[in-house]
Amino acid sequence: MEFKNKLSNKNVLITAGAQGIGESITRHFIDAGAHVAIHYFSSAETANELMEYATSKGQKAVAIKGDLTKELEANALVDQAIEALGGLDILINNAGALVARKRIGEIDPEFWTKVMDINMTSMLFVTRAATPHLAKNDNSSIVNLASLAGRKGGHAGSLAYATSKGAILTFTRALSAELGPEGVRVNAVAPGLILGTKFHNTHTTKESAAKTIAGIPIARAGNAADVARAVIYLASEYDGFITGATLDINGGVYNM
Repeated sequence: MEFKNKLSNKNVLITAGAQGIGESITRHFIDAGAHVAIHYFSSAETANELMEYATSKGQKAVAIKGDLTKELEANALVDQAIEALGGLDILINNAGALVARKRIGEIDPEFWTKVMDINMTSMLFVTRAATPHLAKNDNSSIVNLASLAGRKGGHAGSLAYATSKGAILTFTRALSAELGPEGVRVNAVAPGLILGTKFHNTHTTKESAAKTIAGIPIARAGNAADVARAVIYLASEYDGFITGATLDINGGVYNM
């Protein structure tokens, strides 16, 4: 069964939907026939290109800038998405960042709070604002972007980031139990080494990437489309009995 049949005319909000994995997720939703609200913080040009791509296919689209660590801006994002699309069926919580690699002795309260706010608090704000709108519809869905670092702890200097991503795994499980009776499924994906993104271009050396790839059973790194396809699957109505789950996307380097 084609995803397009399931996602056609669904209203989707993607945070950080104009760069890296987020851009690929947005394109996959557009190609599946969905209407999209594309949140961005600094990638205005790509956000506008994606919006034009969606409208060229006859679908509704809007690009919305916002700092999601600020509650008022997170609330405004959801309000603007609802106004532009007419409702909300799917929320993709993709926004996040490692910020910098710092070992425990280098982590000060300001850095710790910044990482937690970007990766976890922003997700709370957006999800809380979106939940009443999702609950109005049958078969609504939330997909949260976690990380292999949340499973294994990440490489040296990833302590704050890995902790925040581990929190997303628990957030997903707890929220799925809370929102299940309202007809909202909540799942997560945990990508491993996904090359070609700003994240790894900034924080992963070629030597580190090569070492990681050497330990991946299928002998390659992932790409943004690998993640986007998994997100599309979890967000679709096809898997209506899956909730509270995390799908690991890492080529087999970690499994349980």
